[in-house]
Amino acid sequence: MNDEKRGSWLQRADPSAFEQSDKHLPKTLGVKEMLAMGVGTIVGATIFTMPGIVAASHAGAAVTISFILAAVVSGLTAFAYAEFASVLPFAGSAYSWISVVFGKVFGWVAGWALLAEYFIAVAFVASGWSANMKLFLSSFGWELPKSLANPFSAGNGGVIDLFALLAVLIVATLLFRGTKNTAKVENTLVVLKVGVILLFIVVGATAIHPTNYAHFIPAHQPGTTFGGWQGISAAASQIFLAYIGFDSIAANSAEAKNPQKTMPRGIIGSLIVATALFVAVALVLVGMFHYSKYANNAAPAAWALLEAGHPMVSHLLSVVALAGMFTGLIGMMLAGSRLLYAFGRDGLLPGFLGKVSTKGQPNNALIALSVIAILVGSIFSFTELAGLISAGTLIAFIMVSLGIYSLRKREGVDLPEPSFKMPLYPVLPALAALGAGYIFYTLDHQAQIYSVGWFVLGLIVYAVYGAKHSK
Repeated sequence: MNDEKRGSWLQRADPSAFEQSDKHLPKTLGVKEMLAMGVGTIVGATIFTMPGIVAASHAGAAVTISFILAAVVSGLTAFAYAEFASVLPFAGSAYSWISVVFGKVFGWVAGWALLAEYFIAVAFVASGWSANMKLFLSSFGWELPKSLANPFSAGNGGVIDLFALLAVLIVATLLFRGTKNTAKVENTLVVLKVGVILLFIVVGATAIHPTNYAHFIPAHQPGTTFGGWQGISAAASQIFLAYIGFDSIAANSAEAKNPQKTMPRGIIGSLIVATALFVAVALVLVGMFHYSKYANNAAPAAWALLEAGHPMVSHLLSVVALAGMFTGLIGMMLAGSRLLYAFGRDGLLPGFLGKVSTKGQPNNALIALSVIAILVGSIFSFTELAGLISAGTLIAFIMVSLGIYSLRKREGVDLPEPSFKMPLYPVLPALAALGAGYIFYTLDHQAQIYSVGWFVLGLIVYAVYGAKHSK
C-alpha cells in the first residue's frame, strides 16, 4: 500500500462535514421522544422472550444476576456514548464518532460492527414478535401451516416466518411517514408496554413459589456453559443484546432537538428504567416456575401466566406485548437505516443509500435494511440470532469507550465542550472497554467466528469500494 492510500485510510474525518451533510434531517426528537425510543428499544422483544431461555440454558434462577452484570457493562459504555453524542450529534453514532477521533478505517470497522447488530437485531425482534403471536393464536386453537410458521433454517418444513415478515413490513411502512409521526406512535406504545410489564410483575408475584429460588446459582456442569459463574457470564453475554438499545438513541442524534442535553438524558435515563424492569421480570419468572420449564420458550411471560391460571392477564399481556414489541423494531430500524444512510452519504457504500426523500427521510436505506433483515431471519433461528447480535456491538462499544481518551484532548479545542462528561475519567473508559471485552470473550464460539468473518468481509468491502469512493 502506498503512503497516499495509507494516509487516506487513517485520515480523521472533519466533523463539520458530517454536520453539513446532516443539516437536512428534521430535528423533531426531544428528551421525551428519546426516552421513549430508548426504553422501547431496550425493553423491546427481549423482556418478553429472553429471560426464560437464558435461565434454562445458562444461569438458572441467577439469571437476575446476569441482567445486572450486563447492565453494569452497558452502563459504563452508555456514559461514553452520552459524552460522544453530546459533542458530536451526527447520524451513524459510533461510525461517525470513531471516524473523527481515530480515522476513517477505524470508523468503518465500528460502523460495520454495528451494521451486523442492526441486521440481526431487526430479524431477532421480528422473530420474537412472531413467537408471541403464534402462542397467542394457539391459545384459541389457531395455527399457521408449518411452511409459513417457521424460517427455512428450522428444518421442519418451514419456508418463511410469515409473522416476522409482516412485522418488518408494518414498521417499515410506519417509518416511511417520518420520525415525527413515528415518535408519537412510539410514545403511546411504550406507555402501554410498561403498564403491562408492571401488571405481569404484580400478578406473577402472587404465583411465586419460593422453592424455585433454591440453589439460586446452580452448580456448574463441566464442559458446558450452564451453572456457576460460567453460566452467569454466558447468560450475560446473550442478555447484553437487550441493552444495546441505547445505541439506537445515539444513531438518531442528528434529529435531536438540543442534543447537548437531550442525548445524555435519553441514553442514561432509558438504561436505568429498562434495567429495573428487566430485573423485576426475571425474578418473577423464575419464581413462578422452575427455570428448566422455560427451555426454548420464546414467549415465557405469557406462557407462565397461562400455566399459573391467569388466562385473561396472559391474553392481555400477549396483545399489548405484540403491540409493544413494535417499539423495539422501530428503534432498531430507525438506527439501522440511519447508519446505512451515513455510509451511503459518505461514499463507503453505494450512493443511493445516502439519498433522502422529499421529507428528508433516508427511505432507500430503510428498504435495504428491511430486505436484508428478512433474509437474515430466514437463515437463522430465534436462539441463534440471540447469540449473534452481541458480537459486533461489543467491538463498537470497546472502540467508543477507548475513543473517550482521544475525544477529551480535543474538547474545547477544535470540538465543542460537552454538557455531559463520563465520570471518574480516566478510569471508567478503561473499565468500560475491559467489561465489553470480557463479555465478548464469554460469547459462544460460533458467534465469535461469525463476527471475525464479518470483519474480514468488511475490510474487503472497504478496500475494494469504500476507500476509493469515500467522501
